[in-house]
Amino acid sequence: MENLKRIFVGVVAGAALLPAMAVKAMDEITVAYFLEWPMPFQYAKEMGHYDEALGVDVNWVSFDTGTAMSAAMASGDVQIAVSQGVPPFVVATSAGQDLQILDVAVSYSDNDNCVVHADNEIDKESAGELAGKKVAVPLGTAAHYGFLRQMNHFGVDTGTLDIVDMPPAEGAVALAQGDVDMACGWGGGLRRMLDYGNVLLTGAEKVDLGILVFDVTSAPAAFVAENEELVAKFLRVTADANAAWNGGDAHDEMLPVIAQDSGMSEEAAADSLATFVFPSVDEQLSQRWFDGSVQTFLKGVADVFLEAGNIDAARNTYAGAVNTGPLASAAGM
Repeated sequence: MENLKRIFVGVVAGAALLPAMAVKAMDEITVAYFLEWPMPFQYAKEMGHYDEALGVDVNWVSFDTGTAMSAAMASGDVQIAVSQGVPPFVVATSAGQDLQILDVAVSYSDNDNCVVHADNEIDKESAGELAGKKVAVPLGTAAHYGFLRQMNHFGVDTGTLDIVDMPPAEGAVALAQGDVDMACGWGGGLRRMLDYGNVLLTGAEKVDLGILVFDVTSAPAAFVAENEELVAKFLRVTADANAAWNGGDAHDEMLPVIAQDSGMSEEAAADSLATFVFPSVDEQLSQRWFDGSVQTFLKGVADVFLEAGNIDAARNTYAGAVNTGPLASAAGM
């Protein structure tokens, strides 16, 4: 477990010690996102809506994990991360990195899970048989948090498992080749995992246990403080793209663009999008999300990781890690 802890905390803890990003007049920004993770914002991205609304060049860089996003924001290479998982955000902020959540990017209880190889013939009734097995987990991510919660639910001591840090795409390959007994992930990686095994709990069953799965848009606090109007405009473009998708009438126009930008077929992108929920700005500013619920959930995630020995300390509160100012401004644009 000590080796796991070093791997888990190493990237973000080191990043938190880097000098704060110098804030200066912006003529371009760099935004992090995931491939094989189709979302409405990608239509706006490809149509140039962000560049037009912000008045700056927006560069987009894909990442494999949310922990890598945290490190890139700490170094100043990335100013905004779209769809960063809550767990990597919590790990980074618990380690001292001054990041802020700006909006709820997507909720997806059915698109993040762990898959047991079919050869093991293990389901929720026999989950105890996982003891001693080898598991691929992208450490510090939503999938890692869900894995810990599921193992706790089934009474499986994670200390008995051989846990290997792998992003979903690599975990899917390892599962297919029989190199691991279980793999955890999301998006395209998860879909490929399901070709070789089964989940222990469905998305609905996870929600019933309080295992929520959602991603956020995040950014360094210093960048947000110095560029509040730009950040609000960014969130407004995202909200408009989400509203267009949620309305249903623009699917035929948006889907091909989103799929191509995600590196997916239209069918695969549509399948993923069918499991996603994109809350409106008003919904996000309500009690269900940013009016207390998200802040409480952040603390819960931190406490789970602390109890598991994956972080050294948790904040007393994560209220300061949520900044609703730009989103409230976006609501009025």
